[in-house]
Amino acid sequence: MDFLLDGIFAITIKQVVMWIIGGALIYLAIVKEYEPTLLLPMGFGAILANIPNSGAITQVINGTPVEGILDFLFAGGIATEMFPLLLFIGIGAMIDFGPLLSNPSMLLFGAAAQFGIFITICAATLLGFDLKDAASIGIIGAADGPTSIFVATYFNSNYIAQIAVAAYSYMSLVPVIQPFAIKLVTTKKERMIRMPYKAESVSKKTRILFPIIVTVIAGLIAPTSVALIGFLMFGNLIRECGVLDRLAKSAQNELVNIITILLGITIASTMRAEEFVNIKTLMIIGLGLFAFIFDTIGGVLFAKFLNLFLKRKINPMVGAAGISAFPMSSRVIQKMAQKEDNQNFILMHAVGANVAGQIASVVAGGLILNLIKF
Repeated sequence: MDFLLDGIFAITIKQVVMWIIGGALIYLAIVKEYEPTLLLPMGFGAILANIPNSGAITQVINGTPVEGILDFLFAGGIATEMFPLLLFIGIGAMIDFGPLLSNPSMLLFGAAAQFGIFITICAATLLGFDLKDAASIGIIGAADGPTSIFVATYFNSNYIAQIAVAAYSYMSLVPVIQPFAIKLVTTKKERMIRMPYKAESVSKKTRILFPIIVTVIAGLIAPTSVALIGFLMFGNLIRECGVLDRLAKSAQNELVNIITILLGITIASTMRAEEFVNIKTLMIIGLGLFAFIFDTIGGVLFAKFLNLFLKRKINPMVGAAGISAFPMSSRVIQKMAQKEDNQNFILMHAVGANVAGQIASVVAGGLILNLIKF
């Protein structure tokens, strides 16, 4: 009974706030089905890490530190960058680069849709964040959780938990945020632009060479990005080589599932009330939203700029698909196009831009790592 009373009286208001935040993440995962594979482990982990004297995190007992399982997993899986990189292998094995290889010009939209990252880095710096923390916050705009975690871990950011929560939350909210951002800068007429799609077969040789060539080029441009882009492209090479079907399926399923579970609950080891419940967290959430909106707007405005010179116009919504949230963003774009014109099919163009965004976000992360030195 004394132990129970000690635990009850040790509860702080901030810990209760973290329980509420954890409950909210679980609610979004189960009821709203927003990124349940990550938000549910993160939500439950936030509760685990904020129970007074929780054995899930490191505690000092009789003057001796006793390492908790969440801190152990964090040290081995996130601090070493292992979990995000292994997840990239699975993501690469899931991606079909065919739509992009059929229409390589979509790479431009992947690049343009990283615009918000760099604006946000400047904004975060002006708000008083250290440059490395600002860079980690800016990557949230890519809507790419593993890249955000990798960059934040590489820079040893003080805000890894906040960045991870923001990145995955905004990934799950693509169907809510992107339509709002797109409508801010487009007209109904622009959203009704049709883009005929002529499917072109992509040879197996091209599919195999593509991940190898991209890795070499990206590595030469930004050597620090080799691990990021290399693991993504290695996963894709497993998919496309044609002789490792069993490994490709394992990467797409078992590997991704296991790492996703561990990544989500392990991030929670940094979601401790005394570090998470503060004004900086609210600022990071706000800056992440700013980055995400301006990544979307950057892609749209780039498409509109190209239309000034093109006879065959581009539906500017395709530019918005250049973020990394694959395949959610391309589906949202197609849904918006059909809402304006039920005979408008721009899905394959959007998929090409969306796949390009996956590559571009990783390269952008690598460039930031390369440009900002310790």
